[in-house]
Amino acid sequence: MAYTFCNSCGHRNPPDSTFCSACGTVLDHLGERTIVLSKVDSLQDAPGSQDNVQILLSEIRGQDGAHGLLVMRSGERSGERFSLTSERLEIGRNPECSVCLDDVTVSRRHAEIRSVDDHYVVTDLGSLNGTYVNQERVEEVVLQNGDELQVGKYRMVFFDGAGI
Repeated sequence: MAYTFCNSCGHRNPPDSTFCSACGTVLDHLGERTIVLSKVDSLQDAPGSQDNVQILLSEIRGQDGAHGLLVMRSGERSGERFSLTSERLEIGRNPECSVCLDDVTVSRRHAEIRSVDDHYVVTDLGSLNGTYVNQERVEEVVLQNGDELQVGKYRMVFFDGAGI
């Protein structure tokens, strides 16, 4: 006998049930309908409108040839931004890092972003929890406009002003 589990509370229900006997939620039966999963948009939760982002990027372009911007995506630091104005930006828990993220999920020296020619490269510095770009663990990767960078529990969106 195959049971139907509630997506809300996880309660096991008989296979013919329409509603969860524990919480009353409508049960999904995969044989009767199609579930569609939409593509995740890395910019959907980015703070500010696209116009505000373009204004920020135009300000950054005037600073020593820099054209990159990291915007904190969620949490108590949501909206905080870090301009990539130097050749190297270090991310970690150490207060000496350019981007100090004070949380146990972040290594002391977690990752770095380097300016190479006309683009930015993120490199994991041997962190315990890894560095993720667009939800994939990476050792080193070239950042593209709109990429989501995750360091520990922190998620940031990378904006590249060179192509805008």
